Amino acid sequence: MSKAESTIAVPAQDPKKKKDEEKDKVDGPSKVNGDAKEGEDLVSSEEDLQLRNELEMLVERLKESNTELYRPALETLRTLIRTSTSSMTSVPKPLKFLRPHYPDLQALFETWPASEDKSLFADILSCLAMTYSDTQPRGTLRYRLVSASLRPPSSPLSDPGSWGHEYVRHLAAELGEEYTAREERGEEEAQKESKVVGTIQDLHSLGMECATFLLRHNAEPDAVDLMEELEIVERIVELVDENTFGRVCQYMIRCVNFLPPPDDVTFLRTIHKIYIKHQRFPEAMSMAIRLGDPELIREDFNAPGNPVMKRQLAFLLARAQVPYEWLQKPTDEDGDIAEDAEEEDMPEDLVECLSNTRLSAHFKEFGKELGVLEPKSLEDVYKSHLETTRPGTTANIDSARANLAGTFVNAFVNAGFGNDKLMVEAEEGSSWIYKNKDHGMMSAAASLGLSLLWDTDVGLSHVDRYTYSSEEYIKAGSFLAIGLLSTGVRTEADAPLALLGEHVDNKSVPLKLSAIMGLGLAYCGSHREDILALLLPHVADEGVSMEIASLSALALGFIFVGSGNGEVAGTILQTLMEREDKALDEKWARFMALGLALLYVGLQDQSDATLETLKAISHPIAKQAQVLVDVCSFAGTGNVLKVQEMLHHCEDHINTSKGKEKEKEKEDNKDENKDEAKKEDAKLDDTFQAFAVLGIALVAMGEETGAEMSLRVFNHLMHYGEPIIRKTVPLALGLVSASNPQLNILDTLSKYSHDNDLQVALNAIFAMGLIGAGTNNAKLMQLLRQLAGYYQKEPDCLFTVRIAQGLVNMGKGTISINPFFCDRNIMSRTGIAGLLATLMAFTDAKSFILDKYHWMLYFLTPAMAPRFLITLDEELNSKPVSVRVGQAVDVVGQAGKPRTISGFQTHTTPVRLGTTERAELATEEYIPYAPVLEGFVILRKNPGWETEDRMEV
Repeated sequence: MSKAESTIAVPAQDPKKKKDEEKDKVDGPSKVNGDAKEGEDLVSSEEDLQLRNELEMLVERLKESNTELYRPALETLRTLIRTSTSSMTSVPKPLKFLRPHYPDLQALFETWPASEDKSLFADILSCLAMTYSDTQPRGTLRYRLVSASLRPPSSPLSDPGSWGHEYVRHLAAELGEEYTAREERGEEEAQKESKVVGTIQDLHSLGMECATFLLRHNAEPDAVDLMEELEIVERIVELVDENTFGRVCQYMIRCVNFLPPPDDVTFLRTIHKIYIKHQRFPEAMSMAIRLGDPELIREDFNAPGNPVMKRQLAFLLARAQVPYEWLQKPTDEDGDIAEDAEEEDMPEDLVECLSNTRLSAHFKEFGKELGVLEPKSLEDVYKSHLETTRPGTTANIDSARANLAGTFVNAFVNAGFGNDKLMVEAEEGSSWIYKNKDHGMMSAAASLGLSLLWDTDVGLSHVDRYTYSSEEYIKAGSFLAIGLLSTGVRTEADAPLALLGEHVDNKSVPLKLSAIMGLGLAYCGSHREDILALLLPHVADEGVSMEIASLSALALGFIFVGSGNGEVAGTILQTLMEREDKALDEKWARFMALGLALLYVGLQDQSDATLETLKAISHPIAKQAQVLVDVCSFAGTGNVLKVQEMLHHCEDHINTSKGKEKEKEKEDNKDENKDEAKKEDAKLDDTFQAFAVLGIALVAMGEETGAEMSLRVFNHLMHYGEPIIRKTVPLALGLVSASNPQLNILDTLSKYSHDNDLQVALNAIFAMGLIGAGTNNAKLMQLLRQLAGYYQKEPDCLFTVRIAQGLVNMGKGTISINPFFCDRNIMSRTGIAGLLATLMAFTDAKSFILDKYHWMLYFLTPAMAPRFLITLDEELNSKPVSVRVGQAVDVVGQAGKPRTISGFQTHTTPVRLGTTERAELATEEYIPYAPVLEGFVILRKNPGWETEDRMEV
């Protein structure tokens, strides 16, 4: 119904009649006339009648000509309104009784000359306007600002909180509406429409007053929301105190994933300032890591005077794989190390913490505590006797393929413990390597690096003997092993560079590739300029094959992940422009595009210039690169617009609709455009759609609600998508829930693993391995055993089933590949790089993983991290304490101090933590230096603990 129609439909009501009806509603006619029913409280009605009469008398006084009566009448009105009480379901009595008089009071207000009395009148009208907010929008705000403008500077207006909590909430809501209206329509036009006086500055000042009140009254979320609406959220730093800053920061952190750029970055910087102001250095450091700001990280690292706190920060930086150079030297505006910077000497204990050199020893000790130090054999993993084989069929087993699968399973299962029977402990002549052939030997030799993961001292001596092998593939595998065992660990000797650097220019392709990828894995996330000089020429050199150029670009992507390095990006873009179409058509080109994309992981809008450059390239590889750069830039942000953008990419039915258009075009211009049409047909490429599907998972995975919603999207894509989309959906499901086996996803993947399209089935099986990686999930292992029986005659699928079984038992259940840590607040950029590179190989599994490039499975290594909590004393020695471990509960915005975990069990550290689990100390005997009990946590004795004990006795 239109506005005009609604006016006609409702007849005008006589004001006097309306007033009488209001009176009846309040008092009830039976009570006033003395006909009240038996048992009803007459006193209440008489009090109401007395109050109403008093209020009406005060209103009449304001209408009289004697101005001396105004001030006492206004003061009395204000007192009556402020002292009135109400419940959650009823309006305060004075507001209810004064509602009929509100239009008269408004008209009266306009006749008064400017004075302090008029200011007080406006203040009262501002409160009364709450009852008229539906008919006269933003009246509360309007009169509040009028009242402030009428007051002399010597007599400021009373605090908005003096009118009560509901008034402040009302005012806050109207402030947001008014500010939005002014932003959209312009200040003058919005002021005319709403009749709200005052500048944007006045709105900000009033917003600050309201936020101060809300913060003092446990309404932190309301205060943050108001300041965000007024676009002054950074000023909340001035308002928070030691009692409110924790809850404010928690709420703001949860908001970040729901904000568009650049608001999300503003929030993170504001949270960082609050934490620094209150000297909460680990929390501030986690925000600096999320921002990827070298200057902030350096400042935060040097801020605490306590050397033990610096060690705790060093452990956090080591887990995040922050470049060591950022801490040593100041950086310039672009994040590059300043040329005139002087290197500072760092204490040895700090260097140890930052370099992860103790990680291997602690990990093995952790395995010993859990009783999983003993190596697992392949049969322990497969449990073949439990496999259900179909009767009447004979297994078509390819022994070479089975041995190759065994290589990877052995490596993943015994990763980090350095004692497996097939490789490390095997005697010289009977090593598992010799049970493989050609490329299989390369993967077998490389598996040594995974078994000896993080153990650079012992590992290099084990691998060294294979570097002198006369067999080219074994030697190449040993180079890869050197890179693998050094992933995430920095050593003074810099062994990977010393051993592999000279082989980067080797004439043998396997040795050259292994040296390049070995360096990429060893220095993943280090941003090392000296390795840049080694690898960049291979990207730019048109004389080398696309395979070497692309893997060099990928290695550089690993090393400079999230750096936005202009030199690397420029060289890759130049190569994509200058290379012939024939080279760009090769399957390897996707890895060059990925190498470019990894440079922008988490950088959001900083990739805009690169995206514009890619639009100038006509080859289909440009579209693939655009999609990859776009999704990597917003990885883990939960950005809804990017997810929608990726869905638009998936809409195109390239093989059908465009093909028909071309056919029609050919018929119309048979002779003229025959050659051109053929060329265009050849250029139609739908690979970018596969990357768009992965992109949806990559963007959504950082935020729980988005991740859940993405599951429905994948379900639709599976029903209506093209074959390339269908085969990528299982991989996306694996990515969105890595190392987090949720039952609904497990069931979905189990269904897809029996799909008619073997590519879909194969990817679903691998995805089952990803979501169960390092969890030892019994249900998942049972499903995989059933699949091993089901696919016994399909060597490719059986191979993938074995790989998945190895992943589920990764590190015997002590290693995770989930890229989020620190209570799922920080995203590991190196982890994202490892996962994406592996999934990229599975987008065309037949050409890579199932061909001779199965060693690409080792790309998962940068994503691998121990899932433990180890408590240390201030001297960094192990300190077993009691902790409670349970499912993490979201308590943001809840009143009081609710429990942050549910269904907990008490253990003694070290303990294993699941992806969605959280730990807290069982007693207050020790105080942790870290806010989140995860990874390495240093404890100090609580000075008040012994006193408390004595008091209890």
